Amino acid sequence: MVEFILVTAILSTLTLGVIQLALVLHIRNTLLDAAAEGARYAALADRTPEDGAARSRDLVTVALGAGFAEDIRSSAGMYLGHPSVIVTITAPLPLIGPIGPGDGIEVVGHASRENID
Repeated sequence: MVEFILVTAILSTLTLGVIQLALVLHIRNTLLDAAAEGARYAALADRTPEDGAARSRDLVTVALGAGFAEDIRSSAGMYLGHPSVIVTITAPLPLIGPIGPGDGIEVVGHASRENID
């Protein structure tokens, strides 16, 4: 009986840890995809970096919730020598379920700007 309880406690802890790691990776990948999509959207010839931030904010809010879309920044700049749009998302790191400290995950999406010549 004692061995069963000890093994069950260890396996339960291990299982919950794997589930939490899967949640963290899901949130990170969703944020990264939203940042890249926002950068691609803002890089279009008739769009501005603010349009990309708004697009990323919409995607994150729908997929994860408004709590993860509070700090989204975008700017026009250079990336690897090309004029680009850079979208940065900073969100909480989920440590216990979706709850965690703010500014835990930062992801960046880049896209080369279209020429309108």
